[in-house]
Amino acid sequence: MNPQDFHVTNAGKVIKTPTGYAAFVPAKLPPTLTYDNQLVLALSRADAALSELSGLGRHLPSPHLLIAPYVRREAVLSSRIEGTKASLSDLLIEEMEHPKDRTKDDDVQEVRNYVTAMEHGLDRLEKFPLSLRLVREIHAHLMKGVRGDRATPGEFRRSQNWIGPSGSTIETAPYVPPPPDEMTDLLGDWERFLHERGTFPDLIQCAIMHEQFEAIHPFLDGNGRLGRLLITLFLIQRKRLAQPLLYLSAYIEAHRQDYYDLLQRVRTHGDWIRWIQFFLAGVTEIALEAIGQAGRLMDLREKYRARLRDKAKALTLLDELFLNPYMSVARAERVLKVTNPTARQAVLMLQKKGMLEEITGRTWGKLYLARPIMETIEVNGKNR
Repeated sequence: MNPQDFHVTNAGKVIKTPTGYAAFVPAKLPPTLTYDNQLVLALSRADAALSELSGLGRHLPSPHLLIAPYVRREAVLSSRIEGTKASLSDLLIEEMEHPKDRTKDDDVQEVRNYVTAMEHGLDRLEKFPLSLRLVREIHAHLMKGVRGDRATPGEFRRSQNWIGPSGSTIETAPYVPPPPDEMTDLLGDWERFLHERGTFPDLIQCAIMHEQFEAIHPFLDGNGRLGRLLITLFLIQRKRLAQPLLYLSAYIEAHRQDYYDLLQRVRTHGDWIRWIQFFLAGVTEIALEAIGQAGRLMDLREKYRARLRDKAKALTLLDELFLNPYMSVARAERVLKVTNPTARQAVLMLQKKGMLEEITGRTWGKLYLARPIMETIEVNGKNR
């Protein structure tokens, strides 16, 4: 890390550690912001889009049918930013299997962990505030049994880490977060800021919260995924989202270099405004996309339900397809709690109605896909 890159003192300070390397200690929160017309307009647009999405979440007839695929798509996209190769199809096919038959693929395990971590955070928020304690709990779920397992899941780091391209060392990395002995006080300050009310608009506070978490980088691994996950949890806790339907990983992946550059520019130049404008633009774009996507999924569900009318078993399987568009006879047996022949009849009914297509070409172990549902779930991530 080059100390000459850090030009202002109000963003934090570069220190030289006893072992000789340079590290950055970010200034405590909150920063001083100047609200110009451009920032106010960006905030107004983001607030309007987020409020529309939250209102949609309150009135969806079956919100759980949207939440599950949204969480899983976010898990895939957020993990992809960190180099994981698993696709949404990989995760959904694996989840469809009986637990004893599931793969041991490390990439799929990382994505599955993200889903578990998000679900744990959402469940805990019902009775417990967003806090350092909850952050550690979520991290423990996120990193359990994967490549970061050696990086003390659920525990803040006790050694130095750094951020840079593959092959970087502590000397060559463009950013070295605060050493552990500086980190504890910064985390306490971050938590206090997390609980502040009435000082900043919620979305601007969320943007600041996220940047400072990434600047502190309190874990040896998993900071990026956890930092992105905290955005949704913060907005849920502040009741700015009625359902967990907003995830920024698709936007961040599409603008990955800008994301990293603007986070770094806060540290090097104290440029909070450009980072916040980027964040607000992401909220606006993703919220509007999520509104359209939710509408398309609900329209598709109503169209399919009209084709099935009073066929109860087929209707039950149909809703399961909105949770996971892949289906097998074995899965249908478990969902319907019926015999194999009865489950097969329900699957074939959906196939006959054009809602499922067989994708393996096998005579045994057939796998079916509700392709229009899958394409609607995936569309925003694939179009970027």
